[in-house]
Amino acid sequence: EVQLVESGGGLVQAGGSLRLSCAASGFTFNNYGIGWFRQAPGKEREGVSYIKMRDGSTYYADSVKGRITVSSDNAKNTVYLQMNSLKPEDTAVYYCGVRGGGLHSITWPERYSYNYWGQGTQVTVSS
Repeated sequence: EVQLVESGGGLVQAGGSLRLSCAASGFTFNNYGIGWFRQAPGKEREGVSYIKMRDGSTYYADSVKGRITVSSDNAKNTVYLQMNSLKPEDTAVYYCGVRGGGLHSITWPERYSYNYWGQGTQVTVSS
């Protein structure tokens, strides 16, 4: 059974940092890609970052470049999202999703290309 479990969310002041974790199980980690998405109230789920486990290549939304870093610990089947210089507009529920590693990387922001999702973790940034 595929499972993704996010953790690490919380309340932080603007300019602060958080590290989110996505613990994966039930599939061969290295054959897939893991995406981080977020959804604010009243808005659609949007892609934040993506890591292709096979070669470690990473991708970011323009809105977070330079502030957010995605990484993985393959031995722990865990992907991390280090978020620095947080802004109130980063407030959202953050989800990780998994999709096939053979998909073209340019399609990583397409949420329908992901097969499984975690339950999400709330990130709230106060001004």
